[in-house]
Amino acid sequence: MISIFKIFKKKKIVPHIRLSGIIGSVGRFKQGINFSSQQDIIDKAFSIKKSLAVAISINSPGGSPVQSHLIYSYIKKLAKKNNKKVLVFTEDVAASGGYLIACAGDEIYANSSSIVGSIGVISASFGFQDAIKKFGIERRVYTAGKNKSTLDPFKEEKEEDIQRLKKIQLELHNDFIKVVKDNRGPKLVDTEKNNTFTGEFWSGSTSLKLGLIDGIGNADQILKDKFGEDVLIKKLEKPRSFIAKKLSSSFDNQVDSIASIIEERAQWQKFGL
Repeated sequence: MISIFKIFKKKKIVPHIRLSGIIGSVGRFKQGINFSSQQDIIDKAFSIKKSLAVAISINSPGGSPVQSHLIYSYIKKLAKKNNKKVLVFTEDVAASGGYLIACAGDEIYANSSSIVGSIGVISASFGFQDAIKKFGIERRVYTAGKNKSTLDPFKEEKEEDIQRLKKIQLELHNDFIKVVKDNRGPKLVDTEKNNTFTGEFWSGSTSLKLGLIDGIGNADQILKDKFGEDVLIKKLEKPRSFIAKKLSSSFDNQVDSIASIIEERAQWQKFGL
């Protein structure tokens, strides 16, 4: 008699995790993406010894370049250490930092209507100097270090501050481009002509033509096509802590959430969502 344990041991398994939301800080107890909050679930996916590969679904308009790079690097490190192939599936959006993380995959798949790309760097703010003058408000700032108040929104912009920021953005952009080239390499199609690295974004169908992804399809379909109809897709989810559940209904957290939601919606709406 064959034991249930032996049957399960012979089962073809692919762990599947989902990274969804703005990358970086999105408010207390919000379900965004950063390295510290996702490390355990990524570890768990790669810890399944008998797995055929690791599947990762991404749904993110981007966010922090540092957190994006930390997650990307960690996935690459564990894939190499455990000799695991990584298959990435983009959902509504894998743009900016979301696409950077997707580049950790050996193969990237998307829906034909997914939004993919936005390989660039952005910094946005407001200028309130005229507003405070109108209300007779005097701005008082004291610093040690002449550049400590760079790009203060309540002061006139200085050209030297703008150029300093652009220099940093260019360095970050070059880092992003290197990640894409290192991982997509010969798959990329005429990047100069197609404005691949200008911050543009495309549908999944066009992204396939540009070499940014490897195919069209959803996770279940692709994994069954690759590993057979009997493959066990083991969906792993990050549990929500008891404290987060309790405090999520508090008034203070609701106020914090309103600001976070406004910021988050602005990120998603850039891509028409």
